[in-house]
Amino acid sequence: MEFDKIKNKGQARLFRNDYMEMMTKTHPVVVYCMYFPVITFMLYYGATHKGVSAGMEVLLFLAGTLFWTFFEYLMHRYLFHMYVESPRAKKFVYTMHGVHHEYPRDKERLFMPPVPSLILASLIFYIMYSIISWKALSFFPGFLFGYIVYGSMHYAIHAFAPPKFMKALWRNHHLHHYKAPEKGFGVSSVLWDIVFGTVPKKEEV
Repeated sequence: MEFDKIKNKGQARLFRNDYMEMMTKTHPVVVYCMYFPVITFMLYYGATHKGVSAGMEVLLFLAGTLFWTFFEYLMHRYLFHMYVESPRAKKFVYTMHGVHHEYPRDKERLFMPPVPSLILASLIFYIMYSIISWKALSFFPGFLFGYIVYGSMHYAIHAFAPPKFMKALWRNHHLHHYKAPEKGFGVSSVLWDIVFGTVPKKEEV
C-alpha cells in the first residue's frame, strides 16, 4: 500500500475504462437493497421449509454475526494489509484496500462494490452450506448482518462525527489510518483487537 501521503480530499482513479471504474464504487443503500432481502428470505425459508425453531434461528444468527467480527479482523489484518513485493501484487493490494488508506474520506469506496461483494458472499455461503448444511440458512444471514453493521459503521466513522458512546471505535479506526496502521483492525468491534493485542495505545492519540 505505497502512496505519497494521505489525502483527505479527492478520489483516486483505479481503471482507465469508465465502466470498470464505475464498478469500484457503491453507496450504502445499494448494499442494503442487495442483502436485506437475502437475509429475510433465508431466515423465512429455514423456518418454513427446514423446520428451524425460532430459538435455534436466533442462536445461529447471533453466532454468524459474531463469526463476522472474527472474519472481519482476519481479513483486515492479514489480507488487506499483507506485505507483498511484486508490482502486480502491490497494485492488487492497493486496489483492494490501499486506495482507501490514501483517500480515507472517499465515501464511494467505503463499502465493497456490488460485483466482488456478491461473488465473495456466494463463495462464503457455499463453503458454509457444505460444512453445516441447512444451518447455513440461519448462520449466513447473521454473517451478512454483521457485514452490513461493519460497513455502516465504517461509513459513519469516515463520514460523521462520533456519538459519545462510540468515541472509542472512532478513535481506534482513525488511529489505524493516521498513526498506527499495524493496529486497530476491528471496525465494528474491538473484541479481536483485545484478544490479539492490537488495540492502539492511548498515548498514540
